[in-house]
Amino acid sequence: MQIKIFTIPILGGEALNEEMNRFLRAKKVLQVESQLVQHDQGGFWSFCVRYVEQVYESPAQKGKVDYKEVLDKASFERYSKLRELRNRLAQEEAIPAFAIFSNEELAGLAKLQRITLSNMKSIKGIGDKKVEKYGQYFVTEPLNEKSQ
Repeated sequence: MQIKIFTIPILGGEALNEEMNRFLRAKKVLQVESQLVQHDQGGFWSFCVRYVEQVYESPAQKGKVDYKEVLDKASFERYSKLRELRNRLAQEEAIPAFAIFSNEELAGLAKLQRITLSNMKSIKGIGDKKVEKYGQYFVTEPLNEKSQ
């Protein structure tokens, strides 16, 4: 178990607050203790976060698949663009990329001629929650330009 202390001023602490939120999303949090501290120059919140590092092992790490060999050329190009998008979203949300879509799920999407919210659900592992949360990003990307 590890500990990290955050001190966030009551006024003007928005950036520090967002930094703490990113940290919390990226760790397995065991406990958070908070204390409001006030003094002559103002006040601040002090947070003591007890956490453990999350060790993610995606299914792809167990038996790596070379999607360049598995997919045809056009599908692999779509797959590469989908991975870039997934990685960008994961970085913005401070979560592991496979929590959005696994490589296997991306390969399934890349095989589709046109990605829609409804046909995303035909891919094993992609359900209503993933489609609701991330589907619009993958449908609206320029991947669908005349790929029929």
